[in-house]
Order: sequence, then C-alpha cells, then structure tokens
Amino acid sequence: MSIWWSLHLRREAASVPLARRLLLGTMETAGVDPDVSYDLSVALTEACANAVEHGGGGTAEGGTSEAYRVTAYLDGEKCRIEVADTGPGFARSAARPAHSDAEHGRGLWLIEELADHVHIGNKPGRGGAVVSFDKMLKWRDNAPLVPAS
Repeated sequence: MSIWWSLHLRREAASVPLARRLLLGTMETAGVDPDVSYDLSVALTEACANAVEHGGGGTAEGGTSEAYRVTAYLDGEKCRIEVADTGPGFARSAARPAHSDAEHGRGLWLIEELADHVHIGNKPGRGGAVVSFDKMLKWRDNAPLVPAS
C-alpha cells in the first residue's frame, strides 16, 4: 500500500491546520496507530509553521511567491514528510535544533524528537529550506489499508 500527496500552500498561518488535518485524515483512513499519527502531525505542524514564519522572499515553482510545499508518502511501513519553502534557507548554525529550554527555535528540536530520521537543509541552486522526516508506522488492529506482510 502506498499513499502519496503534495500540497502547494500559501505562506499563511491558516494553511498549517489544513496540512495537519489532511495528514491526520489520511493516516486515520489508512489505519495508522493514533499515537504515530499524532507525533507526525505535531512534527508537520512545526515544519509548516517554520515555512510560514521564515520561508518567504523567494519565488516558487511556476513564478508565484510566498508559498511552500508539503509532500507526504505513506509507503509500506514508513511515512516520509517533506516541507520545502522558497525563502533564504537555513544558515549553517540555524539548521541545528535549539535546546529544549530555548525560548525560540524549539520546532526543529521537536521534529527531531518525534521522528525517526530527520534531514534539515537547503534546496540546491535557487534557494529555500527543506525539512524532511521519516517515521516507522504502526497499525491499528484490523487497519483497512495495512501493508501485506
């Protein structure tokens, strides 16, 4: 079983819950364990909030500005989520998540804590930040779309 979707969103606060609800609905329909779904939805919320707050200033594909993209893949036993914006990207020091007691910058730290594998970097060439993260999936009993063993 594979599910894939991609959203091209305006860099506005209202886009964050839209992405979160789509992810949660997809995982609920597929039969992903609610705890795993919750962890991934919080991580997605943090990545989207960063794109909304810091991801402006560039030009998106198709020539529009002030946008970001969210892509999610549920493939077999893993979910991968990528959030890419058109902003200036990460400075080398900013790509390291802040300590848990920092006043700002905890979003990247939280993503690191909730996901199994995280990559934080910049798009090559035209700029923009990319945050991608993976998590192994657990399934509810009698999940409708559980992958074949």
